[in-house]
Amino acid sequence: KLHSDLDKGVGTVKYTLSGDGAGTVFTIDETTGDIHAIRSLDREEKPFYTLRAQAVDVDTKKPLEPESEFIIKVQDINDNEPRFLDGPYVASVPEMSPVGAYVLQVKATDADDPTYGNSARVVYSILQGQPYFSIDPKTGVIRTALPNMDREVKEQYQVLIQAKDMGGQLGGLAGTTTVNITLTDVNDNPPRFPKSIFHLKVPESSHVGSAIGRIRAVDPDFGKNAEIEYNIVPGDGGNLFDITTDENTQEGVIKLKKPLDFETKKAYTFKVEASNLHLDHRFHSVGPFKDTATVKINVLDMDEPPVFSKPIYTMEVYEDTPVGTIIGAVTAQDLDAGSSSVRYFIDWKNDVDSYFTIDATEGTIATHELLDRESTAQYNFSIIASKVSNPLLTSKVNVIINVLDVNEFPPEISVPYETSVCENAKPGQVIQIITAADKDLSPAGQRFSFKLSSEASNKPNFTVHDYRNNTAGIETRRNGYSRRQQELYFLPIVIEDSSYPVQSSTNTLTIRVCRCDSDGTIQSCNVEAIFLPVGLSTGALIAILLCIVILLVIVVLYVALRRQKKKDTLMTSKEDIRDNVIHYDDEGGGEEDTQAFDIGALRNPKVIEDNKIRRDIKPDTLRFPRHRPPAEDNTDIRDFINQRLKENDADPSAPPYDSLATYAYEGNGSVAESLSSIDSLTTEADQDYDYLSDWGPRFKILADMFGEESYNPDKVT
Repeated sequence: KLHSDLDKGVGTVKYTLSGDGAGTVFTIDETTGDIHAIRSLDREEKPFYTLRAQAVDVDTKKPLEPESEFIIKVQDINDNEPRFLDGPYVASVPEMSPVGAYVLQVKATDADDPTYGNSARVVYSILQGQPYFSIDPKTGVIRTALPNMDREVKEQYQVLIQAKDMGGQLGGLAGTTTVNITLTDVNDNPPRFPKSIFHLKVPESSHVGSAIGRIRAVDPDFGKNAEIEYNIVPGDGGNLFDITTDENTQEGVIKLKKPLDFETKKAYTFKVEASNLHLDHRFHSVGPFKDTATVKINVLDMDEPPVFSKPIYTMEVYEDTPVGTIIGAVTAQDLDAGSSSVRYFIDWKNDVDSYFTIDATEGTIATHELLDRESTAQYNFSIIASKVSNPLLTSKVNVIINVLDVNEFPPEISVPYETSVCENAKPGQVIQIITAADKDLSPAGQRFSFKLSSEASNKPNFTVHDYRNNTAGIETRRNGYSRRQQELYFLPIVIEDSSYPVQSSTNTLTIRVCRCDSDGTIQSCNVEAIFLPVGLSTGALIAILLCIVILLVIVVLYVALRRQKKKDTLMTSKEDIRDNVIHYDDEGGGEEDTQAFDIGALRNPKVIEDNKIRRDIKPDTLRFPRHRPPAEDNTDIRDFINQRLKENDADPSAPPYDSLATYAYEGNGSVAESLSSIDSLTTEADQDYDYLSDWGPRFKILADMFGEESYNPDKVT
């Protein structure tokens, strides 16, 4: 209520209200000054309001007093229950924890005024979860209330927590939340086999390393606390087997470590121990965290392939062993109860295997071809053994045959030596060290000996000094050598080996005499250098040789050009070329060969252009150009042709029948008379063609051709 001292109660004063909540939350009676709340108040929403009031004259509207400020405070009542803002809760605690082990702390919030009364004082209690857990009423800390809670008995717990205000008194408001508590595992249980004996049946044909059975020990723990390690206790048969742990199932996987044989042993018994990998020292007093069980394995009989007596066979044979010689044998047996016979054969893979044969029944190996150690020093092949009762059951073994060497090759000089000796060499000077090689496989300690042949030992030029370490030195025996007298020496050296039978060979060593300086450095070994003037340098000698080569090239080119010029002049002459000899490397094909070659080049070019008919075969119809009949006094031409025809028919080296040699008469009236060989002298005496140069420029070419050299019947081929 507001009241001014100037208010006389006659209605001349008016009260106004302004500020926080004026007109919305609070209102004022303008006449009396009473302030009223026009709606419900919530302290948790707004705990106080600040207002301003003023008294105003009704008539003049002027303030009668200064504006005054006042605060309206909302008084709290217990209208809010405690709330768990973080609930529901999830917590865990190890199993077997002692009483009072900390689990979790919960916290409830009350929106009421904690400074006024007990509206905000909260007290915690457990509505559900006893007697396993307890809670501190003031702090809300949850702890274990029972000892040795076992996860394997019960793992999950749900605890209901209540928070109540007013200090837990009657009439207080309360809120609840749920806490889910899980007992975590500890290794408090040892592994246990569900039974004391495990029986397994294993075929004897099981492969080494294969799994033959599984056993399992039970551990109620969880995670790494349930991890189990299996071990075979040393004892009967344990060395043939091994056991590992399957990480997914924690089972013990028994594997075969060695082959089984039903005929040797039919059953095995051993013990397996299961133990935890991760132990907890707090539970050592409970007892050993391991268990033991017995495993009995019965071996099942299977039809097995034959077994060789050795995993690999090695044999030796000399390379000169006759074909069919037995060099060794392999043996395989059927170890099954009903023993079966065995057959042997070679596993053919390549041609090398054909060098040997094997007896199918006895297993003896013999040579099938002659052996050569220098070609192949070792043979490696496989032999297969199969059971007669079941040929599909086979086994294989490798056989290695080493070919032993027989001394059949003589030793020889290992490399071709280029040996030289100085002209100024002194007696006893070593000019070459030689070594020897033998194609045979030299056994340890084999030695080579060197000596001169009997015919060379008497010559006073060189000698051989055997160093007895498979090398020898070539030494000079005289003072100085002359290239002019003898440039090359051929020294026969006899080399023998130490094997049986002794093999030897004579090797010729070529020794060249060279010119050397005073220090023994070779300066020249060429034959040409002997005849060159002393004192010329190497450059001068090279220059002289180059000049000689250039002169020879010029002479060859000049002669070639002259020959080419004469050939061109002859072929371009306007005279008839029918008497020129054309050489061609072509062979006739017989009577039916009409297209092998064309001898039109033997004919007059003008006639070739006019008549294209081939003259090396007989055409069906020949139309010859009209010529003037030969004169009656040309019988010498006819006789000449007939004579040559008879000579060629009787000559076996004459050209084929379809080759045509053309002869023709050039006619009468020539100023120079006939130049044909038909009218020439029939004798082979020397002829003088110097008169051709007197016939003028038209016969200059012939004069040059026949005037260069005289006729020599000895040169005629």
